[in-house]
Amino acid sequence: MSPSPPLRAITLDLDDTLWPFPPIGERIERVLHAWFEVHSPKTAAQFPIPAMRRLRERMIERYPRQSHDASWLRRKGIEVALAESGGDPALADAAYDAFFVERNKVDFYADAPAALARIAARLPVCAVSNGNADLRAIGIDRHFAHRITAREFGVGKPDAAIFHHACERLGVAPAEVLHVGDDVEADIAGAHRAGLRTCWLHRDDAREKHPRWPKREFMPTLTFPTLTALADWLDAHLDEVPR
Repeated sequence: MSPSPPLRAITLDLDDTLWPFPPIGERIERVLHAWFEVHSPKTAAQFPIPAMRRLRERMIERYPRQSHDASWLRRKGIEVALAESGGDPALADAAYDAFFVERNKVDFYADAPAALARIAARLPVCAVSNGNADLRAIGIDRHFAHRITAREFGVGKPDAAIFHHACERLGVAPAEVLHVGDDVEADIAGAHRAGLRTCWLHRDDAREKHPRWPKREFMPTLTFPTLTALADWLDAHLDEVPR
C-alpha cells in the first residue's frame, strides 16, 4: 500500500464550524423586521417573521437555479416583500444592507479564533462556503489564503467542482488537502467524493466518546469535537510548515 501524499493545505467551512449559525439567523430575522417597522410599516405588517420565512421558502422553490446563492435569494425576498406589500422598491438596497451588517456579527465558538490562527500558521487555508459571510467584515480574512463561495463560483457544496476549484486555487492536488466542516453531506461526503481528505467537526455530540457518524459507505479521515483538537493533531503530525 503506497503512503498517503503529504498534507499541504486546508479547506474550511464557515457557518456552524467557526461559529453557530442559528443565532445569527434568528437575529437577522428580528433586525430586518424591526427595520421594516421603521422604514416600511406596510411591509412589516404583511410580512412578520413567520411570513418572511415562508417567503424565503417560496424564493427557493421559484428560483432553483439560484439555490446556491444565499445573497441573491435574500435580496430577491426583500424585493418581493416590498412589492407585495406596496412598499417602496427603492428601499431594497438599504434593507439588504441592514441584513448584511447583522449577518457578519458572529459569535465564535470559544475555541475557534485561536485554533484557526494555529491552523493557518501551519498550512494555507481556503474558505469554502455555501453562505455569504464576509471574512474581512468579521475580521478573520488574514487567516485565509483564499475564499470561495457558492455564489461567486456558481455551484455550492457538495458539488465536487467547488472543491476542485479550491484545490486549483491552492495549487495542490485533492489528495493533499484536508477539508474541515460540520455538515455530513455538504462538507464531508462532498469533499470525500471530490478526492479530498476529510475532517468531520462534530460539535453537536462533542461529549460523546464515539461520535455518531451516520454513513456506512465511508468514514471521515479524521473526526474531532473541536477545532482545537484539529490544531493539536496538526502540531503533532506536521514536522514543519510546508514551503
